[in-house]
Amino acid sequence: MKRALKLALVIAIVLSFTTAYAAEILNGAGATFPYPLYSKWFYNYEKQTGVKINYQSIGSGGGIQQIEAGTVDFGASDAPLPKEELDKHGLFQFPTVAGSEAIAYNLPGIPTGLKLTPEVIADMYLGKITKWNDQRIKELNPNLNLPDMPVIVVHRSDGSGTTNIFTWFLGDVSSEWKTKVGSGTSVKWPVGIGGKGNEGVAGLVKQTAGAVGYVELAYVIETKMTHALVRNRDGHYLYPSIETTVAAASNANVPPDFYVKFTYSKGKNSYPIAGFTYYIVRKNMDRNKLSTFIKFVEWAYKHGNADAKALDYVPMPDSLKHKALTALKKL
Repeated sequence: MKRALKLALVIAIVLSFTTAYAAEILNGAGATFPYPLYSKWFYNYEKQTGVKINYQSIGSGGGIQQIEAGTVDFGASDAPLPKEELDKHGLFQFPTVAGSEAIAYNLPGIPTGLKLTPEVIADMYLGKITKWNDQRIKELNPNLNLPDMPVIVVHRSDGSGTTNIFTWFLGDVSSEWKTKVGSGTSVKWPVGIGGKGNEGVAGLVKQTAGAVGYVELAYVIETKMTHALVRNRDGHYLYPSIETTVAAASNANVPPDFYVKFTYSKGKNSYPIAGFTYYIVRKNMDRNKLSTFIKFVEWAYKHGNADAKALDYVPMPDSLKHKALTALKKL
């Protein structure tokens, strides 16, 4: 009898350690857009707390699929889910940071200063502007020696929240795009070649003379890619930056389900291709893992601003952080 009690006690202790250990590991998957920042956060958080967060940078579409299937503890997406889809799968979403997308290009002899309008960008992606010395581009850039070179459009090949933000923008500025192609994490591209992840698009643009593509700003800065000034809704040509993304985000209206769209925002300093990126969790998430996850989010909101700014992401305002954490703690 004593031996049996000792064995039961040993098993109970082992199980308690196993449960405690399991609660200190989180698995996530999704967006490549915030991957540089998330990697930094997860590394720093593990160093400080011992909690390990594994993250697969597979694109927003993959992250949504995995959290809906329940194969990860959290998903990550640059495309917010509509309330109907959240309710259908028992999910909750909230934003982490904001970011912007640069229009990167590879034109020999033009390292800076290229100006593009939203309409020109849309017509490039519709296949209507096929040469870099097209008259419409020349009129925008009279002081640049634009080459007689094909425009090679590069887009994402995987399901992507970066694509969702970009196609929202194209639909905002082009009725033809809105009706013929539409928006989403994955669309039927009229022209172009595809790259997997932000890194895939960035790599193709860097390797291909005449290429143009939409790439998350952190990747552009990190790899020193050339990118264009884009005309905003008020007629000002802007580069993406923390300041111009803050200006765009300041016009965002945040509903209870955190479904936010602020591409092509008003304001002279608002960069037009910007959006939030999100974490997505199941409402019936294991309580131990939920507690671990909430502690990480609290840490990231409190201590992660410096890393975000260093990598050209825009930290959330304190009021929005409070709103998100309050809702998360009610799950």
